[in-house]
Amino acid sequence: MRDILQGKLGFGTAPLGNMYRNIPEEEAIATVDAAWKSGIRYFDSAPFYGAGLAEIRLGEALSKRNRNDYILSTKVGRVISDELEDPSTRDLGEKGGLFEFGRKNKIINDYSADATLRSIEQSLKRLQTDRLDFVYIHDIAQDFYGDEWLSQFESARTGAFRVLTRLREEGVIKGWGLGVNRVEPIELMLDLEEAKPDVSLLAGRYTLLDHERALQRVMPAAVKHNMDIVVGGPYSSGVLAGGTHFEYQKASPEIIEKVNKIKNIADRHGISIKAAALQFSLANPAVAAVIPGASRPERITEDKAALNTVIPAAFWEEMREQELVAPNAPLPTNVK
Repeated sequence: MRDILQGKLGFGTAPLGNMYRNIPEEEAIATVDAAWKSGIRYFDSAPFYGAGLAEIRLGEALSKRNRNDYILSTKVGRVISDELEDPSTRDLGEKGGLFEFGRKNKIINDYSADATLRSIEQSLKRLQTDRLDFVYIHDIAQDFYGDEWLSQFESARTGAFRVLTRLREEGVIKGWGLGVNRVEPIELMLDLEEAKPDVSLLAGRYTLLDHERALQRVMPAAVKHNMDIVVGGPYSSGVLAGGTHFEYQKASPEIIEKVNKIKNIADRHGISIKAAALQFSLANPAVAAVIPGASRPERITEDKAALNTVIPAAFWEEMREQELVAPNAPLPTNVK
């Protein structure tokens, strides 16, 4: 993936699916336009985000752009039905209520071969495009399926894995991998002889607040297998960007305390905590891009400024001394 990206900052569209709130249509479109004007050319979406709403909005915003000028990824594993349901009653595992303001179309979990092809066909229509660049297999992990996650993984292994491999070999897509909020599915996939993923989207697991587990196996394994990592959720669901959510739920007092410690250090060194968060995620050699989400145009401006901020080495030294980053975590500057 990194060979064709036009920059390391992409745009994650989960918020455009009315995550947490009912976002006006014009605000959603303006946010994508702001991302484009800032130079962002990688956009990621998923049917799950608002039961297709994020894809619809992204497709509308990008319909006036030249398709050859940007990279597009979405996900499979959820088929959107014409049947309606009450979004508040959906079983979303640890993510309950995440898209209660999204569309009411029923979301069907299905990682089979037929469902994978059907999901892609639906996404192409919603995104108003004739092709996808990368496809991620969405959420085959503990946070959504609990003890059943391994059976869902096995369904994907014999279904979506093989379909996406064939589509890549035929030149229909450029690559595939997993899009998950846990490290274990990626570890399991990389241990398989048959799976040859190109890139995986790891959300929330390589941030300033949570990166130790990913450093143990996933990041080294990704480099070994020549698989790029895209970091989603670099602000840990918003708590590292002035919000109150961590892991898509209200942040605990312990998390708030840790964030305040980081913010105090950032303030002393005259930088934003967003700058530290973005640049930390990008410092790992396995990471090809980082894709923070946004639902307001001004957030894009903040992200761009954060990426371009010069962070003094003394900041990272203090973060190390305070044990707020793992001893073995690669840092933007060569700090021991």
